[in-house]
Amino acid sequence: MSPLTSITDRAKAVGWAVMPLALMVLGVKVFWPDVTTGTILGGAIGGLIVALVALGIAIVYRANRIVNFAAADLGETPAILALLLYASQGWNIYLATATGLVASVVLGVVVEFVFLRRFFRAPRLILTVATIGVTQVIVALGLLLPRWLGTTSVSTYPPFINVSFTVGKGLDSTVFSGHDVMVLIVVPLVLLGLTAFFRFTSVGVALRAAAEDADRASLLGIPVRRLQSVVWGLASLLAFLAMFMKIGTDGPTLGQVLDPTLLLSALGAAVIGRMERLPTITLSAIGLGIVSQGARFHYSSDAYRSLVIAAIIAIALLVQRRTSLSRLASAATSTWQETREVRAVPAELRHQRAVRITRWALAVLLLIGLALIPIILPGNRVQLVTVIAIYALIGVSLVVLTGWGGQVSLGQMAFVGWGSALAGTMATRWHVDAGLILLACGALGALLMVLVGMPTLRARGLAFAVITLAFALATSDYLLNTGYSPFRKWLPLDVVDRTHVFGVIPIATDTQFYVLTLVVLAFALWAVRGLRASRTGRVIIGVRDNERASEAYAIHSRSALLLAFSISGFIAGVAGALFVLQQQLLVSQSFTPDASLRIFAMVVVGGLGSISGAVLGAVFVYGVQYFLPVEYAFLATGAGLLLVLLLVPGGLGAMFGDARDGLLRMYARHKGIRVPSLLADTRVPESTPHPTETFGKDEVDALEALPQ
Repeated sequence: MSPLTSITDRAKAVGWAVMPLALMVLGVKVFWPDVTTGTILGGAIGGLIVALVALGIAIVYRANRIVNFAAADLGETPAILALLLYASQGWNIYLATATGLVASVVLGVVVEFVFLRRFFRAPRLILTVATIGVTQVIVALGLLLPRWLGTTSVSTYPPFINVSFTVGKGLDSTVFSGHDVMVLIVVPLVLLGLTAFFRFTSVGVALRAAAEDADRASLLGIPVRRLQSVVWGLASLLAFLAMFMKIGTDGPTLGQVLDPTLLLSALGAAVIGRMERLPTITLSAIGLGIVSQGARFHYSSDAYRSLVIAAIIAIALLVQRRTSLSRLASAATSTWQETREVRAVPAELRHQRAVRITRWALAVLLLIGLALIPIILPGNRVQLVTVIAIYALIGVSLVVLTGWGGQVSLGQMAFVGWGSALAGTMATRWHVDAGLILLACGALGALLMVLVGMPTLRARGLAFAVITLAFALATSDYLLNTGYSPFRKWLPLDVVDRTHVFGVIPIATDTQFYVLTLVVLAFALWAVRGLRASRTGRVIIGVRDNERASEAYAIHSRSALLLAFSISGFIAGVAGALFVLQQQLLVSQSFTPDASLRIFAMVVVGGLGSISGAVLGAVFVYGVQYFLPVEYAFLATGAGLLLVLLLVPGGLGAMFGDARDGLLRMYARHKGIRVPSLLADTRVPESTPHPTETFGKDEVDALEALPQ
């Protein structure tokens, strides 16, 4: 390569890195000319803080192929600890800061060693949900720290640099304190140190090698697992610096969780930089910070800021050029093949009399149990069971979209929310039949899902996940917020009435609506199970596992994904209609990004590839919250989710499937029936002298006949 070519390539790389920032600044000046220079500089300072969190997300993603939802909270709790040590315990500010910094690194290493290392070989979505559980545990710890240290109200800490300056004149002037100056000095130094660490240190080079190919790096003698502790310690350190400086510039946030806009901005900047281009990630975060501050200056409410940030991230992702799959992307997508599904009863045993009797007996017991619920439980408890069934329906929509289609949706509740809004309007304003409402809301959900998902087929990767998260934020904060929404005159403001289904079936009482919800859920389960058994279902999963191989067989991958979008959106829209009819009120805060993340975690705990797992996940997570005593509530929180994932990595559906297969295996041995699909899962202990001591001769012959 000639020197001129090298210079040209570097100039192009710099141009692509600077372009997002330049476009965002230009857009602020064109659309909001009233925004002052001081506001832009303040936004840049906030963007530098977000950049540290975004870099932590990118580092963890490259090392583990996961989205770390604990990226900011890993630093928030140690930052609160440092502030409390200074304010309530009287520690020297430098000693308190050093303690918080060390605590952040220790927290990151402990989280990786205690929790995440257990999922080293697990599918990446399991590990992603584990970070959601870690987030909830860390947030709970942060909320308890003020109580443990005996204070609930503290001021900020003094600036380390006693310098201030003013930008602008008169009413347009903005004063910047020593905290802002510290951000302008510390963050560039951290970025330079991070670059030098990855380029010139042996640990940094080893981390880069392990990020490219962990298996090959391990064969070369690189301690990949120990390096994971370095990665998480480094990410936690970056998060601490970000959150500690954020306390200085914005003030303390004791007793509060993080603003979801910060996580969305950090995740958006990381994805815009494709999780690997550190300069692009940094400059994109600065640009998003400027846009956020400009929107806060121009508009009177943060609701508009959420919409603008979501729109900017969506546009930036959609204009990205689709590049060929790198080894990094290939490794991230290949883990879909590890998604567990509950297999059907083997054909060799399906028609056995004992098996058929057992299946019918279990079905009858289930129907009897469901029928007894409205008889033995009071009305408010019946309502809670109905809500669990609705969440199970939402989980089924995610099984189709994420478990089978491979498209991670972090904002599924937004589509549920739009179905709820349409259902409330149709029932309250137009008094439409409930059956037609369900169909109309399903159609709206399918349309919205296709409209949101179609542009992301060009970008792929994490584009759909980030855009759905942005869509959920914009939906809950603005689009369905009755105070700001442009559709507020169409939104249901009063109590939502329950009309008849197809003009003849009443659903006014809790019991009647409970029966309707169960019927809809049963029909959805039957339809989705039929889809999975059809050629269409196999095509969707084939595209998920290997898109290029599917296209080699003349399968149009985009058409298959659009079909998955529409089916998932239809189910989510129907669930939204049931949700608002059950609640009889539209509350936009029911569809926040946090609610979507809880639903996503629920489905993974149940078993992402399992239809029955979606129901089991809803019963477990929300059943614990609604029906068990308070002392057992932790089972449905972050600690409980982590415990379930540690014990049952494949989800509750896989656990019950394995238990059923074990019973079927015992029955097959007792009857002397060859069932290769069950025997193939059996592992012979190394200490066993010969297989015939554990299995019969027929079973051994069946095992030996299997392809190696």
